[in-house]
Amino acid sequence: MRRQTKKKINKVLFWVVVVFVFIYLVFPFYWALNSSFKTENQLMMTPATFVPRDAEGNFAPTFENYKSVLTNPTFMRAILNSTIVGGVTTLIALVIGSFSAFALGKLRFKGKKLFLYLVLSMTMFPQVTVLAGLYAVINTLGISAMLSMILSYMIFTLPFTTWVLTTFFKELPVEIMQSAQVDGATAFQTFYYILMPLTAPAMVTTGLLAFIAAWNEYLFALTFTSIETQARTIPVAISLFTGKIARQEPFGEIMAGAILVTIPIVILVLVFQRRIVAGLTAGAVKG
Repeated sequence: MRRQTKKKINKVLFWVVVVFVFIYLVFPFYWALNSSFKTENQLMMTPATFVPRDAEGNFAPTFENYKSVLTNPTFMRAILNSTIVGGVTTLIALVIGSFSAFALGKLRFKGKKLFLYLVLSMTMFPQVTVLAGLYAVINTLGISAMLSMILSYMIFTLPFTTWVLTTFFKELPVEIMQSAQVDGATAFQTFYYILMPLTAPAMVTTGLLAFIAAWNEYLFALTFTSIETQARTIPVAISLFTGKIARQEPFGEIMAGAILVTIPIVILVLVFQRRIVAGLTAGAVKG
């Protein structure tokens, strides 16, 4: 009886924790969605309502915030900029990172371990510590804002992809490379035609995480586009939204913009969810 009672208590406590974590994670997104369908007057109502309601208490959502955001040329331009910057950054990080991971995971050379930890140490520095020097270098060289963001984002995307992909390459059997060498394949041919297809789930997982990091980055984007405003990305454009009236805080439009820019990430996760799960669980069980 005591064991059964203890199991029931543990089960109840487990589900209480699960529900708490779920609410803690989902509620901010729900509140942003709720606020995006409210007018300015509804946002000012006290106490705040969990659904859009008018003064009489009737359910009254509005699509004006979404209409305002979607007809805003600055916002649409920012989506294009973020797509270009995030896509190019991810592509470069995966290409260079996969070559580096192959060398670190499968090839033998002196200083391999030291180099691997050096790559990891590059991710330990906060962005703000390198921002001033990086901006001075980019300003001196006269690099455009778009290219400067792509190059600066490599600081955190490239070490991440290299470190994660190295783990996956290490898990691949050495016999695969040996068989390819016996058949006369070069190291590059072995990497491109044999190992690359096997690491496709890992590539998708790391690529998606790198794209999300570049898509959401704010500090570098705000600094590098301070002069070249037409190159602003999504986070900067949303943070600089201005209301139609002086001194107005367009909270509803900001929430609508935040919801809209979350949709592409959700779609990418849903499309590649099988490969993401395969990439996250690859190497978890050894035969």
